[in-house]
Amino acid sequence: MLRYTLRQLEYFVAVGDTGSIAKASERINVSSPSISAAITQLEQEFGLPLFVRQHAQGLSLTQGGRQMLEQARVVLREAGLLMDIAGDISGSVRGPMSVGCLVTFAQMVLPALRRSFEADYPDVRLRQYELNQADIISGLRRSEIDVALTYDLEVPADLQFAPLVELPPFVLVNEAHPLAGRAGVSVADLRDHPMVLLDLPLSADYFLSFFAGTGTKPRIAERTRDMAVMRSLVANGYGYSIANVRPLNSLSPDGKPLQFIPMTGPVRAMKMGLLMPRDADKSNAVRAFLQHSRAAVARGDLPGLGRVDASADARDGLACP
Repeated sequence: MLRYTLRQLEYFVAVGDTGSIAKASERINVSSPSISAAITQLEQEFGLPLFVRQHAQGLSLTQGGRQMLEQARVVLREAGLLMDIAGDISGSVRGPMSVGCLVTFAQMVLPALRRSFEADYPDVRLRQYELNQADIISGLRRSEIDVALTYDLEVPADLQFAPLVELPPFVLVNEAHPLAGRAGVSVADLRDHPMVLLDLPLSADYFLSFFAGTGTKPRIAERTRDMAVMRSLVANGYGYSIANVRPLNSLSPDGKPLQFIPMTGPVRAMKMGLLMPRDADKSNAVRAFLQHSRAAVARGDLPGLGRVDASADARDGLACP
């Protein structure tokens, strides 16, 4: 008879991924003592240590713990399929679902989308994670998240991308910038001005590709991984920046005005959509989330995003329940 639970395995995986009970507590919104007790109970049940306790560095998986962690992922994934089978039989959408979102626009898009989805599907228990593109891809491959709202940045062949909307790039400047007031700005126009680079994995490569395509290099004056900090640096005269999602107002976080100028010339627009494993269509919840996201964009419920192609579901081969 098994004397451990799926919930204990979930806590174990969270600690294994984060290397810390405190970080796991924040990630899954469960108290640290509960997680610590679950780990202790698992170690007693399995008869082996899963972690090495290092006060300064947190917790490190033992060799046996690493093997157990991979199998725990398999068990949780297979257990999740039982909920999908039940949903298929009953025609309902229910169960847990973990949704990732690219950190650059998570604060604008995900909370409202999550709230409306949960209202339509109250039997789905949704958790959200704000990540960069590299961590999104890793999380999907490790089954830490089920689906992610992100851009079509370096999508690997083992994952599938369902587009929601196309977002052309624009340049941010403050009101005193020499380019302020223009109707459009080209890469050539930016060449001699300092740049504030949003330096996130893969995102930075996308912005820099505009310059590589013309055989030039930008004058990078500042780098930051925080979208809000980037806007404030631009507003305070440290240079221009480039983005694809426009905030709801024209003020930086410290209250200074910004201008948003469309980029002209051969610059690739970014597609925002849902990134997921290739077998995602087996999950009623994921299919419902895709349909709900497309409907929300089409209705204009999400700020700054346009309408989508109604035939996209058929092209992606993802039918909703």
